[in-house]
Amino acid sequence: MDQIMNKVGSYWLGQKANKEFSSVGDDINSFSSSVEGGAKWLVNKLKGKMQKPLPELLKDYDLAVGIFPRDATNYEFNEETGKLTVYIPSVCEVGYKDSSVLRFSTIVTGYLEKGKLADIEGIKTKVIVWVRVTCISSDNKSKLHFTAGMKKSRSRDAYEVLRDGVCVEKF
Repeated sequence: MDQIMNKVGSYWLGQKANKEFSSVGDDINSFSSSVEGGAKWLVNKLKGKMQKPLPELLKDYDLAVGIFPRDATNYEFNEETGKLTVYIPSVCEVGYKDSSVLRFSTIVTGYLEKGKLADIEGIKTKVIVWVRVTCISSDNKSKLHFTAGMKKSRSRDAYEVLRDGVCVEKF
């Protein structure tokens, strides 16, 4: 009986240690992404290239300013190609006033053009199960269209306010 208990205890302790090491690794990766994004922002600032805040950039491209979580402040945008990379400190979920929920990875990429963010990597939405969002578009001032396997229209008004993300374990 003692041998069985020792094996069970060793197995449990090993699993717990693996989970903790994995968690530390995820924390380091998230921190690294945040530092990398912040460093690029600082270099651009020193070069004299000041970026406008992310909500302002989204507004200039006719998208709702509150699509991304409030703490998504570091980003890179290539005006020539339209590629947008947004850095988020940790994987999180944001709930909106229309009861929809978006889940964000620590790095979100896509191509920004007037009224549309396409080829998105790093955003999911809940449609019975979590589904990858591939495109967010706005055809007018009242609706946003999310493409996640199928196209779903939501009230744009729900995404006009910046909201805090709630940390989650995994993307």
